[in-house]
Amino acid sequence: MEGGIHPADSSAFRECFSLAWKNPYVLRLAFSAGIGGLLFGYDTGVISGALLYIRDDFKSVDKKTVLQESIVSMALAGAIVGAAMGGWLNDRYGRKFALLVADFLFFIVGMASMTAPLYISEASPAKVRGALVSTNGFLITGGQFLSYLINLAFTKAPGTWRWMLGVAGLPALLQFVLMLALPESPRWLYRKGREEEAITILRKIYPASDVEAEIEALKESVEKEIEETGSSEKINMIQLLKTRTVRRGLIAGVGLQVFQQFVGINTVMYYSPTIIQLAGIASNQTALLLSLVTAGLNALGSVVSIYFIDRIGRKKLLVISLIGCVLSLGLLSAVFHETTSHSPPVSAVESSHFGNITCPAFTSAGPSASWSCMKCLKGSDCGFCASQTDKLLPGACLIENKIVKDTCHGEGRLWYTRGCPSQYGWLALVGLALYIIFFSPGMGTVPWIVNSEIYPLRFRGVCGGIAATSNWISNLIVAQSFLSLTEAIGTSWTFLGFGVISVIALLFVIIFVPETKGLPIEDVEKMLEERVFQLKFWKKRTPVVKKSTQV
Repeated sequence: MEGGIHPADSSAFRECFSLAWKNPYVLRLAFSAGIGGLLFGYDTGVISGALLYIRDDFKSVDKKTVLQESIVSMALAGAIVGAAMGGWLNDRYGRKFALLVADFLFFIVGMASMTAPLYISEASPAKVRGALVSTNGFLITGGQFLSYLINLAFTKAPGTWRWMLGVAGLPALLQFVLMLALPESPRWLYRKGREEEAITILRKIYPASDVEAEIEALKESVEKEIEETGSSEKINMIQLLKTRTVRRGLIAGVGLQVFQQFVGINTVMYYSPTIIQLAGIASNQTALLLSLVTAGLNALGSVVSIYFIDRIGRKKLLVISLIGCVLSLGLLSAVFHETTSHSPPVSAVESSHFGNITCPAFTSAGPSASWSCMKCLKGSDCGFCASQTDKLLPGACLIENKIVKDTCHGEGRLWYTRGCPSQYGWLALVGLALYIIFFSPGMGTVPWIVNSEIYPLRFRGVCGGIAATSNWISNLIVAQSFLSLTEAIGTSWTFLGFGVISVIALLFVIIFVPETKGLPIEDVEKMLEERVFQLKFWKKRTPVVKKSTQV
């Protein structure tokens, strides 16, 4: 594509709304399946707020970051199992059945995470497939935004975090009811020999002028599968890895899913209230309220993706997204370096004002010791009580418990246990906001879209399951290590590390990820057969010329 938007692609967004008017059936399919994304988003977002109150209820959790990481990671471990099972279940029993199972066992969100975009992709016309699969991404981010709203609603309720987690069952119940009335994926039906059912559904999805071409392309894909394997049912893992198109698809698909997590997004979504507190915001409620802003920006970014995904393409969105992530992560690293190196000092006079509740480690260090707020927080069971006059002036280092916290608040002071007061704290919020703005439209949604359309039909469920499992394993690694990394090397170096990984991800996208915009799903396989390194991807793609298949 040279200069502006190609005329053939400029109306993609308008076509989505035209589709809603002319063929609401397709949108109903996409929305009903996409509720799995809402469930996925809620489950991944709700833990960030619940963790603040779990820490308050269980002091052993508050003192050990490994326990906090384990609480966040337990759901991810279940999701890994769900994603791994989901690929086999999708190919064996169908996309609809797998979604119903995922709803019944809603805690296995991994199965819904890979099945929902796959179902939507296979039930969408090529011209608007990216936009419709992006609705799944929008519902994921909408679910995260909803989780923050519900977290705020239950901050004053008895059993706060229990209510926050319990509400997750409602979207699963809604989708289970809606999916009962929806058909199976037409491509899965055709592959299973149920041609008449598949054709009937395709006629509901595609305009009369396009449906015959889609049926013919689907027929060719299944015939080629039978020619190569002798069956449309049998999936040989060795053959899967030896097939060039599958290998290339898996490199791109799995790589995107791994990098989606390793650039640090779910440290922001799981720990954003904690990150905000590390930047110097003391109140749980304030941290949750500010986290709601990041969740809202995440949902807004998904809407931007719906608009641009079929106009400028998948690859360009990824490149723009990653460049923005590198810059915003660099800003976050700089901000946290400043907050930790310029935290308010601890005053012996201020501390002695509170008598025998002064931090024992500070008392043992003696009057000549030079302590800062950060050093106080790293002491054993200590918190920082800010100055009454100005939170940036010298404050007191005290024993950390609820009585002392209330005593500090009783004098009109702020109480800090996670991060220290800083004049740069607002810049951390700017950095988080910029990171979300850049991440969400590209790296947030495109990996799921690419994985829903890049694999040959016969391997789509299995390969999608492999990619989703890679995503959840990477998610688990990041979630289980983030707080430990911030303690071991500092928050600044942790975000700098995510920035370096984002640079590597940018190079990976430029070299290994093909552009699939506007291609019928069956033609993506032909494109992968001719795949070469494409560094000059910004120009309009040359049409694929079909050659003989090599394995």
